[in-house]
Amino acid sequence: MLRDGNRLKAVQMLVLCTVLWALSFPTMKALSMTQQPLVPEAGSWFFTSLGVMYRFGAAGVILLLLSGTSLRKLTRLEVEQGCGLAVFGVGGILFQMDGLAHTSASTSAFLTQCYCILIPLWMALRHRRLPAPQVFVGCTLVLCGVAVLAGVDFHAFRLGRGEVETLIASVLFAGQILWLERPGYAGNDVKRFSTVMFLMMAALCVPLVVGTAPHAAAWVRAYESGAAIGMLALLVGFSTLGGYMLMNHWQRRVTATEAGLIYCAEPVFASLMSLFLPGWYSRWAGIDYANETVTRGLLIGGGLITLANVVLQVADAMRESKSS
Repeated sequence: MLRDGNRLKAVQMLVLCTVLWALSFPTMKALSMTQQPLVPEAGSWFFTSLGVMYRFGAAGVILLLLSGTSLRKLTRLEVEQGCGLAVFGVGGILFQMDGLAHTSASTSAFLTQCYCILIPLWMALRHRRLPAPQVFVGCTLVLCGVAVLAGVDFHAFRLGRGEVETLIASVLFAGQILWLERPGYAGNDVKRFSTVMFLMMAALCVPLVVGTAPHAAAWVRAYESGAAIGMLALLVGFSTLGGYMLMNHWQRRVTATEAGLIYCAEPVFASLMSLFLPGWYSRWAGIDYANETVTRGLLIGGGLITLANVVLQVADAMRESKSS
């Protein structure tokens, strides 16, 4: 791991990555609301799987075109890394989405962030060494922050199907983060293994799209609206090509534990964007999607998550200054 200005830049780029991912939450919800009148007989699983298939498929094709002849140098390790990231990524998204149908959004948001605990636990078992104290502090602050941000009601909490599936999703997201930083993949070309990742994620969604489509025409009809195509373009350009390419390039410059804590900033930015984007999308697509409002939970929860990352960065800076 680099211990210089590149590392600070990596942290900044991963924060930007969470901003781009956060854009997908209000965008996907607005897209679903736009598509429902176009294909009223379709269910949420169809819209979700179709959107993921088109989103990652388009990103993969764009990278394919940009890569050109360099794909001839594609190695076995790059294919292996891309396929592994695709399996973890699609599995996490699908379990998270199905779990959301059987539990509250706040509980889902809270349980999804459990990967910030799972990653340091895995690293501790792997290296047979307890995590540093600042990691304990950071993880605690993040979980408290997400709980406040999401407004989790622990009195009503139960471990049912939705909660179990969301925990499985969190394990898969942790696996994706850990798979990306495997030392054997350090020499892989980001553009090439990302192309494999995107195309494989799209391919894995095809059976689900086929199984949930009410009819063949629904594949096209769901995107007959100009607003729907525009929202898909935003997801492809910003949340997919932008977010995932930043993750795949810069995460190797920090530890998996640190990356997991940084990624927990995503719900904070999603909440901030929900303060104004729904209104914009409503005027654009002619839907009724109301803006959210600033709450005490947003300020406290976001503050705790930010503080967790500050603690980690300060501790790392102090350790570097002592070693220099």
